[in-house]
Amino acid sequence: MENQKEHFRHILVFYLRKGKNASQAHKKLCAVYGAEALKERQCQNWFAKFRSGDFSLKDEKRPGRPVEIEDDLIKAIIDLDRHSTTREIAEKLHVSHTCIENNLKPLDYVQKFDTWVPHELKETHLTQRINSCDFPKKRNENDSFLKRLITGDEKWVVYNNIKRKRSWSKLGEPTQTTSKADIHQKKVLLSVWWDYKGVVYFDLLPSNRTINFDVYIEQLTKLNNAVEEKWPELTNRKDVVFHHDNTRSHTSLVTRQKLLELGWDVLPNPPYSPDLAPSDYFLL
Repeated sequence: MENQKEHFRHILVFYLRKGKNASQAHKKLCAVYGAEALKERQCQNWFAKFRSGDFSLKDEKRPGRPVEIEDDLIKAIIDLDRHSTTREIAEKLHVSHTCIENNLKPLDYVQKFDTWVPHELKETHLTQRINSCDFPKKRNENDSFLKRLITGDEKWVVYNNIKRKRSWSKLGEPTQTTSKADIHQKKVLLSVWWDYKGVVYFDLLPSNRTINFDVYIEQLTKLNNAVEEKWPELTNRKDVVFHHDNTRSHTSLVTRQKLLELGWDVLPNPPYSPDLAPSDYFLL
């Protein structure tokens, strides 16, 4: 490869001395060796060098930067800050960012956008989540409470669930059309509570109405009436174990006072839990 480069440069010197310019020399050289033999810009650079009196045909030595980097150094920087860019890593290791990119490929590192989460969990929140999940298991070992458990949640139910389906068509024929759902679809908010047997009570809120603590307290009263009708033995003994999430309407002072009035045993809920609510599985 190096010999071929020098051979092309000998030819350029020859054409220079024949009185040709860089463009003419490039055309003649490519006519013999092919269009990819040498770029016209390269011919112009070598002609400029020859005209300055420098007829050296060797590439000038460049200092460059070291390209061999220990993988552990790159891993240490990434572990310290997962948002480091290749240029920032290169600057810390005094190499080019291209060198870093080449070293990252065999290490199987790829850049991805961070995942959106509702809240940033602190160490205390993580501990609370573990304890909240572990508590029912340990409690059930000494007190089989699962058949006394009532849980609930809210879910938006749309009136028209439009889905795009596959359809048969011949080659060249246009496909079937399906209109997209409106941005503001007609929907209703469903509040539902259930036990191990099934739904105990549900409430469909009027249009354009959402849950606040006044609505929730009214719903708890109706739920208690439904429990008294279906489970009189539980309400007489104040033996209902209740579980709901930690939204504002559920954790307000008046709601907590209402639950104390009912005498229900409220289970703790993991803070900022992003998991899908059980009612989504149950209702679907």
